[in-house]
Amino acid sequence: MALGWPVELVDGDVRLRPLRRRDADAWMSLRAVNAGWLEPWDATSPEPVRGARPTFGQFVRALAAQARDGSALPFAVDYGGELVGQLTVSSIQYGSLRSASIGYWVSQHVAGRGVIPTAVALATDHCFGVLRLHRVEINIRPENRPSLRVVEKLGFRDEGLRERYLHIQGQWCDHRSFALTVEDVPEGLVARWHARRGRV
Repeated sequence: MALGWPVELVDGDVRLRPLRRRDADAWMSLRAVNAGWLEPWDATSPEPVRGARPTFGQFVRALAAQARDGSALPFAVDYGGELVGQLTVSSIQYGSLRSASIGYWVSQHVAGRGVIPTAVALATDHCFGVLRLHRVEINIRPENRPSLRVVEKLGFRDEGLRERYLHIQGQWCDHRSFALTVEDVPEGLVARWHARRGRV
């Protein structure tokens, strides 16, 4: 198994764990109910997708393969024992870079409760402490106010605009890039989040 996987990370009511095939019904229901909330931000392929869409089981197996080869950490996000979203640490690089990107989505019914800031803090601390990475980044559409609040709450540094960075809903879209290095959070990001939470 890849370093740091499989793993469960927990803080209060928020738990990150591997996505499982038995999550299929809950995951597909969440995505259907939240289609209007999530689809404006979903990455798409600039090339026509040929053939049948992968099944949920194939999707989970592909994520597990990425985790095994150490290129990604694909987490389900639970809140109070209920599946409410997904967080993926991707583009994990070692060598002289030692960096990764974090992407996430969460159901609208729990948005604003600190679920995703807590999840991002847990994943970041795992990247810095267990994987020994140096830098974590998050790229966000400038129009995505709820997601911008996540990095604001956690104190990620705004590193500027990446023009036409990612293909979203049929077009190349600008993103703002936010990052932390391990030196930025010597106390750990979960500890920083708890200290800041009453003030933001």
